[in-house]
Amino acid sequence: MAVEKKDFDDFLEKFRRHRELMTEELHKVIIGQDAVIEQILAAIFTGGHCLLVGVPGLAKTLIVSTIAQILDVHFKRIQFTPDLMPSDITGTNVLDENEAGRREFRFVEGPVFTNILLADEINRTPPKTQAALLQSMQEHEVTVGQTTYALPEPFFVIATQNPIEQEGTYPLPEAQLDRFMFNVKVDYPNLEEEERVLAATTLGERPEVRKVLSAKSILYLQKQINMIEAGPLMISYVARLVRATRPVDTSAPRFIKDWVDWGAGPRAGQYLIAGGKALAAMDGRPSVSFDDIRRVAVPVLRHRISANFQAQAEGMDTDAIVQRLVAEVPEPTIKKYV
Repeated sequence: MAVEKKDFDDFLEKFRRHRELMTEELHKVIIGQDAVIEQILAAIFTGGHCLLVGVPGLAKTLIVSTIAQILDVHFKRIQFTPDLMPSDITGTNVLDENEAGRREFRFVEGPVFTNILLADEINRTPPKTQAALLQSMQEHEVTVGQTTYALPEPFFVIATQNPIEQEGTYPLPEAQLDRFMFNVKVDYPNLEEEERVLAATTLGERPEVRKVLSAKSILYLQKQINMIEAGPLMISYVARLVRATRPVDTSAPRFIKDWVDWGAGPRAGQYLIAGGKALAAMDGRPSVSFDDIRRVAVPVLRHRISANFQAQAEGMDTDAIVQRLVAEVPEPTIKKYV
């Protein structure tokens, strides 16, 4: 066991260095947005999908394309538009004539057959087309006609979304939202960062970034990160936190019953633990801490609870509700037996 522990400690140290190298390469192109980068990397290292939400012009697409450049994987981008069809994403069967002169159907793969799929402005296409991603995001496969095709591994969807208040947008269905591990808020840069952005982007040059990880390495990292410890107390804390988001649960605080129509399902707990493991590994630690769970609570839960009209009238959005919930749900303690 001592040898196994040493090997795992060596893995954590190497992984921490890889993460630092990836962040260093990203910051050659991306200025600021540390929390956004951390959450995207945490999702990639645990096989999750990300939804980046922010107004146009905040480098959401640039962040994703730069991440794809530092990973030695296949990358494709779909620009979602109102006239996009499901077959434009998944692919379609076409009628071909073979060498013998006989006609037969041949499947032509769509852009979803890749490792990293950028679904750009996903909420500018109707729900019917958005739903074309449901099976691929959950089962990592696509069904066209009567045939099911496996997607390459690893497979991630990183979607960008404009605020739903903007013209020409469609709200994402709850089933679609729930498949995203993180809902990542991309905010405006501060003054210093904005000055650096203006200085760097008006020179007419773009820095070159190096490739850091291959597809095989990512799959290996995902497997190893699963070994990060999340003990019974951590499981108990996550379960209590998720159940407290549901107004029908007896453990829910009064403000949840007043402000929330429905809360998060069990998948939220799975993603809280997975996100906590990723943060622990990125810091070089062998086990998840309560702080790790609190750090990922908002991006995991903000799109899994529905604030009602009373909450909106009192100026409470889902971020504020989750933050208050995290502050009020106590950490479980080891029971003492006399």
